[in-house]
Amino acid sequence: MAATMSSVVGLANSSLSRFSSAKKTSLSSDFVRSPVTARNPLRVAKASGGRVTCFQRDWLRRDLNVIGFGLIGWLAPSSVPAINGKSLTGLFFESIGTELAHFPTGPALTSQFWLWMVCWHLGLFLCLTFGQIGFKGRTEDYFSK
Repeated sequence: MAATMSSVVGLANSSLSRFSSAKKTSLSSDFVRSPVTARNPLRVAKASGGRVTCFQRDWLRRDLNVIGFGLIGWLAPSSVPAINGKSLTGLFFESIGTELAHFPTGPALTSQFWLWMVCWHLGLFLCLTFGQIGFKGRTEDYFSK
C-alpha cells in the first residue's frame, strides 16, 4: 500500500496514516456541534443590501390597460341575455336592488343574490387573471419562444 495521506470522510482535519504529522490534530464530526456558529448566507453584507428578495420588486406588474380591457371583456359577454332572456349582469344588479329594498337587514342565505354575485365576480376575476397573463406574456415575449 502506498504511503499517501488519506482522509476519512466525516473527519475534518485528521489524517489516518502511518506518517501522521507531529502537530496536534483535532477531530471534528458532523455529530458534534462546531464551536464556530454558522452564518446565515442571507444576512451576508453584500447579499442585496441585507434584504432578502425572492421576486422582482414590481412582481404584480400592474397595468391599467389590463384592468380596463378585462372589465370591458367581462361586461360584454355577461350582458348577453342568456338566462331566461336576462343577462348575468342584469340579474346581479336586479338582485342588488331587491336586497337594498330592505336595507338594514342583510340578504338571506337562500337569496338569489349570492348565486349571481359569486358567478359574476368569478367570471370577472378569471377574465382579469387571464388578461394579465395574456397581456404581460405578449409584451414580455413569453409566447414567442
